[in-house]
Amino acid sequence: MSIATIDTELVPEGRLAILSRSEIARLRDSGSGGLYPQFRSCALAVLACGSAIDDGHVLLQRYKHFEIDIVERENGIRLHLTGAPASAFVDGVMIRGIHEHVFAVLRDVVYLADEITDNPRFALETAEGTTDAVFHILRNADILRTANNPNLVVCWGGHSIPRKEYDYTKLVGYELGLRAFDICTGCGPGAMKGPMKGAAIAHSKQRIRGGRYLGFSEPGIIAAEAPNPIVNALVILPDIEKRLEAFVRAGHGIVIFPGGAGTMEEILYLLGILLHPDNAELPYPLVLTGPAGSEDYFAHIDGFIAATLGEASRRRYQIVIDDPAEVARLIAVGIESVKTFRQERGDAYNFNWRLAIAPEFQQTFEPTHEAMRALDLHHEQPAHQLAANLRRAFSGVVTGNVKAQGIRAIEAHGPFDLHGDPELMARIDDMLAYYVSQQRMKLPGSEYRPCYRISR
Repeated sequence: MSIATIDTELVPEGRLAILSRSEIARLRDSGSGGLYPQFRSCALAVLACGSAIDDGHVLLQRYKHFEIDIVERENGIRLHLTGAPASAFVDGVMIRGIHEHVFAVLRDVVYLADEITDNPRFALETAEGTTDAVFHILRNADILRTANNPNLVVCWGGHSIPRKEYDYTKLVGYELGLRAFDICTGCGPGAMKGPMKGAAIAHSKQRIRGGRYLGFSEPGIIAAEAPNPIVNALVILPDIEKRLEAFVRAGHGIVIFPGGAGTMEEILYLLGILLHPDNAELPYPLVLTGPAGSEDYFAHIDGFIAATLGEASRRRYQIVIDDPAEVARLIAVGIESVKTFRQERGDAYNFNWRLAIAPEFQQTFEPTHEAMRALDLHHEQPAHQLAANLRRAFSGVVTGNVKAQGIRAIEAHGPFDLHGDPELMARIDDMLAYYVSQQRMKLPGSEYRPCYRISR
C-alpha cells in the first residue's frame, strides 16, 4: 500500500526565521553529534500525529523518504519537507497547530544543543543545576508567564485507552475548564488529549480567551505520544527526568487517569517526591480518577502503593470514581491551598522552586540491561528512595515497550532482568501482569511480548 505524502516548504515565524550558520550546520549534520537525526525524528512524529504507530523506528521506516532541508534565503530560512505525511495537511496546506509544533521542535532542539547540553553554566550533576536547566527550557518556550492565580492542572494517563475512559477524561477536562483551569499533559492522544478537548469547550462557554493547553514531551517518547493539535504550547525536554520535573514544577495540581507502565512511572515519581521529608508540609493536590468500571484498576494501584511505599503514602492522594465535577472541586480546593501556601512564603506561582526533588529523581536513567539488573529493589530503604528505584524499573519497561533504543536492545539481548526482595518482586510482577491482562502495555490489536523478566 502506498503512503500518501506531500512535499512542501515552511516559513518559520519570529526569531526562528533567523539561525546562525553554525546552528544550520549542526541541524544539517547527520553524523555523530549532529542534530539532524533528532530533529528529523521529532518533526516526523509531530507530522504523523494521529497515527497508530507507537515505535519511532517503525515510523521512520514507514516514511523512509521523509527529509528536511534547511534552505537559506536572504530574508531568513525555510524548511523544505520531502515525503511528509499527508494527514498533516488540509487541501495541501499544513494544519496550523502542526505547523507550530514543527517549529517548537526546531526551537527546542537548537536551544538544548546550544544552551543546555554540555554547558558548564548548568551543573546537571547537581539538583540545583538540573532545576535551573528545566526553568530555562520552560522560560525559553514562554511557558512561565506571570500569573495572579495558580491555575495549571497536569493530567497524566495512558495514550492508548478504551473509548469509555477517553470520554471520561474529556468530562473531567470540561469541569476543570469551567473553573478556568488550564491543562498540561504529555501532549499525546488518549488521556493526554481528552482533558484538553473538554477544557477547550468549557473555556469557549465561559468566554475564556487565551486558554493554555501545554504539552511536554521528550525525544525518546514523542513517536508514541505524538503531540495532538490542540496543544498550543509544545516543549521538548531532553529526557524523561527533566520532562517529569517540568510537570511538577510548572503544575499546581495533578489528575491521573488509567494507563499502563508509563502512568505508574509517573505516580511513583510524584509520590517519591511528596514522601520526601522536606515536602511533608507542602500542599500538592493529587487525584486519581476514572469512569465507572475502573474501581478494580485503582484498587490494584492503591494496593500496590500501600504494599510497596507504606500506608502513609496513601494520604498524599484521593481516588474518585465516575464523578468529574468532584474531581474538579477537589483540585480547586487543593490549588487554593497551594495559592495560600505560596502567598504566605512569597513563592512564585509559575515555577515551584520550593519543591525538594532528590538527585535520584533527577539523574538521567539509561535503562540498559546492566542498569535494570542493578536496581535496588529492596524494602530496607526510605520510602522515597524505594519509589525512585521502582520508578526506574517501570521506566525501563516503558523503554522496552515503546522507545526505539529500548525495543532494539530487547531484540538484541532479550528481556530486562529485575531482581530484588521476593515479596516486592511478586508485587511488581502482579502489577505488570495486570497491565498486560488489561491490554495497557501496547496499542490495541497488537500482541504483547514482555520486555522484562522477574526473578523472585
